[in-house]
Amino acid sequence: MSDFSDIEQAIKDIADGKAVVVVDDEDRENEGDLVFAAEMATPELVAFVMTECRGLLCTPMEPEALDRLEIGQMVSHNTERMGTAFTVSVDAREGVTTGISASDRALTIRTLADPATTAYDVVRPGHVFPLRAREGGVLRRPGHTEAAVDLARMAGLHPAGAICEIANADGTMARMPDLKVFAEKHGLTLISIVDLVAYRRRHETQVVRVAEARIPTAHGTFTAVGYDSLLDGIEHVALVNGDIGDGEDVLVRVHSECLTGDIFGSLRCDCGPQLDAALEAVAAQGRGVVLYMRGHEGRGIGLMHKLQAYQLQDQGADTVDANLQQGLPADARDYGTGAQILAELGIKSMRLLTNNPAKRIGLEGYGLRVIDRVPLPISPNPENLRYLRTKRDRMGHELHQLDQYEAQRADIAAAGVEGKE
Repeated sequence: MSDFSDIEQAIKDIADGKAVVVVDDEDRENEGDLVFAAEMATPELVAFVMTECRGLLCTPMEPEALDRLEIGQMVSHNTERMGTAFTVSVDAREGVTTGISASDRALTIRTLADPATTAYDVVRPGHVFPLRAREGGVLRRPGHTEAAVDLARMAGLHPAGAICEIANADGTMARMPDLKVFAEKHGLTLISIVDLVAYRRRHETQVVRVAEARIPTAHGTFTAVGYDSLLDGIEHVALVNGDIGDGEDVLVRVHSECLTGDIFGSLRCDCGPQLDAALEAVAAQGRGVVLYMRGHEGRGIGLMHKLQAYQLQDQGADTVDANLQQGLPADARDYGTGAQILAELGIKSMRLLTNNPAKRIGLEGYGLRVIDRVPLPISPNPENLRYLRTKRDRMGHELHQLDQYEAQRADIAAAGVEGKE
């Protein structure tokens, strides 16, 4: 909502030790969590979670706090669908009995939120599951984990929260209609992560515009706008063409860095041709942005891991399994920084140049409005055919030219067989 009154009420509720209901995007988990500040945990709040929410009680925390307490990740290779960063479970060392009661878990949660707590003060395993929040909060990952930490911090409390999924009495997950009834029944403020992202974007700055320069290209003249990310120090460039002053209906390409494809002209992927096609499309439109996101090499795994993935692909793995076999996500990119840059450029609504529906979802999760998805041409060749098939079949990319290419090859093969007959 435009005035953010629900967000501000939620922040006040968190500061007062109350719980709030936080819902995420319907294209993500499409669920609601009960959220409260970890340092305000009470036996009554935990008992309410146990009897009314029915999910798994977890404690989102900042990475530095988990490192200080020597609480490691539950697994080295996280294959969970949303990448939720579970750690090993813990209990407070002192003051608990079995660890599972409402009073025991409330004490453990408060212990985790206490800056004076040391690694000795928690035992492993236990009955509370800390979660490792992403640095930058919902601006980097629009999840309940990050929302809980952000809300606690914005309320002036220690940046740690407690969250639990809300399920119906029959065991099914509560969706928005159920969550509205739940919140009204218990007098709880209900907010969305999309609105929390928008609130933070309005009140905080995580990217800094550093420089602007004229860049003449084969497709015309662009203005290169350079940005520094305050979250990780990575530099990014937005190539702007024409007047985007009103921010509406802007043609946008968010392009992930690819040294091998963009610079070396590798035929193993379609990145170079897509970048060229995006520049051409924006120039032809006379108005638009090509945002070049560094730190996205190999879908976010980095150049060396990408080259190792190529080795595995040469041994038979596809582009997804080659990442997974290294203990890495199939796609490790996040679009929070890119969304901040687009917002800083004044973009309000866009037509997104991409074949990847997930990229649209990723940007919309940060409060940007994508009014249309514009397909980009691809260039199938014998070297990237398997790669493109994997993107289509396993990652949901819409690659109509690949379908046409395969149909043409099938026709040629059939004609050859008929000729022999």
